[in-house]
Amino acid sequence: MGRHQVSVPLALRRDGRDVRATTTASAASKVLLCPMRFAPIYQYRPWGGHQLADLLSAPLPTESHVGEAWVLSDRPDHQSRVLDGPLEGWTLRQLMEKFPEQLLGTLAPRFVRFPLLLKFLDAHDLLSVQVHPSDRQANYLPAGETGKTEAWVVLKAGPESLIYAGLQTGTTAESLQLDLTDKALAGHLPCFTPKPGDAVFLPAGTVHALGGDVVVFEIQQNSDVTFRLYDWDHVDERTGKLRALQVDQAIACIDFAQGPLGPVVPVVEATTPTVRERLFECEHFCLWRIHAKSPFTVGAMGAPRVLVCTDGAGQVEHGGGRYGLARGDVMVLPAVVGTCVFRPDASVNLLEVGLPQATLKQRSEEQ
Repeated sequence: MGRHQVSVPLALRRDGRDVRATTTASAASKVLLCPMRFAPIYQYRPWGGHQLADLLSAPLPTESHVGEAWVLSDRPDHQSRVLDGPLEGWTLRQLMEKFPEQLLGTLAPRFVRFPLLLKFLDAHDLLSVQVHPSDRQANYLPAGETGKTEAWVVLKAGPESLIYAGLQTGTTAESLQLDLTDKALAGHLPCFTPKPGDAVFLPAGTVHALGGDVVVFEIQQNSDVTFRLYDWDHVDERTGKLRALQVDQAIACIDFAQGPLGPVVPVVEATTPTVRERLFECEHFCLWRIHAKSPFTVGAMGAPRVLVCTDGAGQVEHGGGRYGLARGDVMVLPAVVGTCVFRPDASVNLLEVGLPQATLKQRSEEQ
């Protein structure tokens, strides 16, 4: 089966034709959601490069710096669209509004927007040194926004690649402010040279940056609130100017009790015949990494999952249909899909994203 082919069960067709974005409300209400791939949304960033062309099949725009591909987004200004199948062209927002229970299952009452934003990042140059507020810091959150806890999985790195995460022990707001003035900030920033496979968890309030030709998958809360602490005196070639900083807001949101951060230690859940590791589990998201050469189970009963293919290819089998997934593709498995089989073509590397059924606080109270 080709990279972008999909075999759709007849139950999801109407009068022999695909049910697309022009579907009437009455007909759409009868559609049963199936696995869906989404088209990437490319974003210019002054620190970006060209390496996403090696990962994604959708041609890069002519921009000289493409730093981000938003591969699953329910943002008002950037809406992911279904790439093929019976609901081709529908936005994630339309799906959330029309099919909340089918899409989110028991989690539907908790979320108005899809709660995660998924990206691929190509950091040719260094990102700004930045920090994101937490859900508790409401004074720094625009109306309708949440905090921004995020995490990275390194897909490609070179000898010049760097990740900055956390602060050196003993750093205070006063010492940080002083060294921003003296441009000696780097002395407060622990860093390491990443390698492919490294996974880094960045709770809201963490000072962080990365760059030097590193490509990562990023999972985060559905938020676009970023406060820049320092930008390495980079000039944006589009404007010819330095980018704005938000030093006061950034310092107010930093968790100064947090020390240096490095890669997490994966929790190995299975080794044969499929290697399955849990990389992250927090109150906002869970993420597993899977390597397999034989069929294995994906999805969950009553909750959505998202599959991100980082290498290889295969098909999801569901309801008599087969749904192709290849390198760089992102596929949503709606809650109504439940569990299903993924059949690799030869071998495949997948990331599987889940939403916690309960917050960590709720889990603690139940225990």
